[in-house]
Amino acid sequence: MTSSQIHAPAAPAQVRKERDETAVASFILGLVGLVFFNIVLGPLAIVLGAVTLVRGTRRRWRAALGIALGVADLVVLGVLMSTQQGGFVWHFGA
Repeated sequence: MTSSQIHAPAAPAQVRKERDETAVASFILGLVGLVFFNIVLGPLAIVLGAVTLVRGTRRRWRAALGIALGVADLVVLGVLMSTQQGGFVWHFGA
């Protein structure tokens, strides 16, 4: 077997980098979810942030901020839905 055929377990630095990237993804999804697709991006940001915190990361504050923004996404959605009588609808164009 050659070295390219052997699949070694991920190095701790690579695993840590993936966890840090997941924390950043949670933050970005929560931030974008404040404006677009908050019903999808909010829960996704919450789940990614929670998974990142459970697995451990150096960017704990960013994962926690992603969770907070995900919750804010759902709050914004709830407020928009409750202030409109028939629900909230995005209107594009004229």
